[in-house]
Amino acid sequence: MILDVKNLEFNYGSSQILFNVSVRAKKGSITCLMGSNGVGKTSLLKFLSGSNNAVNGKYLYKNQNVFNLPSHKLAQLGISYVPQGRFIFPLLTVKENLEIGFVCLNKDNWFIPDEIFDLFPILKKMLDRKGGDLSGGQQQQLAIARSLITRPNLLLMDEPTEGIQPSIIKQIGEVILYLKKEKKMTIFLVEQYFDFAFGLSDYLYLMQRGKIIQEGARNNLDKKAFKKQLSI
Repeated sequence: MILDVKNLEFNYGSSQILFNVSVRAKKGSITCLMGSNGVGKTSLLKFLSGSNNAVNGKYLYKNQNVFNLPSHKLAQLGISYVPQGRFIFPLLTVKENLEIGFVCLNKDNWFIPDEIFDLFPILKKMLDRKGGDLSGGQQQQLAIARSLITRPNLLLMDEPTEGIQPSIIKQIGEVILYLKKEKKMTIFLVEQYFDFAFGLSDYLYLMQRGKIIQEGARNNLDKKAFKKQLSI
């Protein structure tokens, strides 16, 4: 397992958000965490990316204990995060936004691989445009590309289809499958768009009120029953 989290508990102040959460992800797989708004999905991703600290639990990455390590340390180890809302820098150019990914790399890797523009051709045409001038779909592509600059082994993605037009959703899905099949990258995805998530994933988790209530390999899950449970 490249990712192995056990019995995680997470609080915001005096309010407990996650209760005894355990999730895993195999190398080169796509794992999806689903659930309605406010159940703790983003809190889990923020913990996995080092943005927030948990109270109790175990977090292994490649069998290494990384519990509550800060985000820059996790990035150096090969964990990258595409946050909900994209969080691109609106006053920086597309090129400068991409170069933000250099901070956790050795200087020998301070360049933008051609593969980035193969995956997202529109960005090559907009290198000198301000990030804030891009459409929502273009900003999402930029956010994903910036994460890929860090050459991750584990890519965490929070709601990549939110507010995006269908053509860009399709492209993002194709990029995710490419990263899995060709780069053997592990993707841990939080997603609300059911058909997109279920179609891509190898393994799925369902969260309610901060707890994992169902999980399984996609091929072993009843799609209709899983979707019904999601809406409860």
